[in-house]
Amino acid sequence: MTGLWNRVALAGFGGALLLLALFPGLWPWPLYPRANPAELLAEHLSLVGLSSLVALVIGLGVGIAVTRPAGWAFLPLARTLASVGQTFPPAAVLILAVPALGFGVGPAWVALSLYGVLPIFGNTVEALLAVPEVTKEAARGLGFRPSQILWQVELPLARPLILAGVRTSTVVNVGTAAIGAAIGAGGLGAPILSGLVTQNNGFLAEGAILAGLLALTLDAGFGLLGAASDSARRAGLPSRARSLDFQPEGS
Repeated sequence: MTGLWNRVALAGFGGALLLLALFPGLWPWPLYPRANPAELLAEHLSLVGLSSLVALVIGLGVGIAVTRPAGWAFLPLARTLASVGQTFPPAAVLILAVPALGFGVGPAWVALSLYGVLPIFGNTVEALLAVPEVTKEAARGLGFRPSQILWQVELPLARPLILAGVRTSTVVNVGTAAIGAAIGAGGLGAPILSGLVTQNNGFLAEGAILAGLLALTLDAGFGLLGAASDSARRAGLPSRARSLDFQPEGS
């Protein structure tokens, strides 16, 4: 039932998003005049996409590193730094980054990347720590090297929870990216900001509706991806590991 809902949501929200972005005549009120909806959507997607990719690389990489024996001592420090990045207001990061990076997309990418690390990092750490030690010991008994245990046993088992972190990070960044319009980063925050300044409800609605549909579309897409990953988890394990019926704790 969850998979069906995600398919319906993806088709419905995604279809509505594309229609409103590609066919401005469907809107019943005057739109933001400086860019058409498709251009605003493309700008917003570039902001969210690149910052989410950076957050994924950092969060996943550091999460793996601090759950290895050589990096275990750095786990508390990494958790603290990730929490600071999440709790520090994105607007404050934007303001601090402008003197160094100037106005435009640069400061927005920095702020969104920092803001998106914690959900990915936290879920990566928790997912890898949830793999039972007996599972890893069994893999060692089968002749797996440490790198094989990570890539062929731990990460496949941890993948659904890691994807949930990526999902949270990306969807939250869709809304947070609107702040970037205040420093010239563009995106769907531009009509929202203009609407607030000019008290134009049509501009406000344009940015808010498109941003909401984008967030719902991405959420449904990640829901489908997560369901597919969960069902394919065992199929992705090597035959020797799959034969032992490995399961993460709590699954």
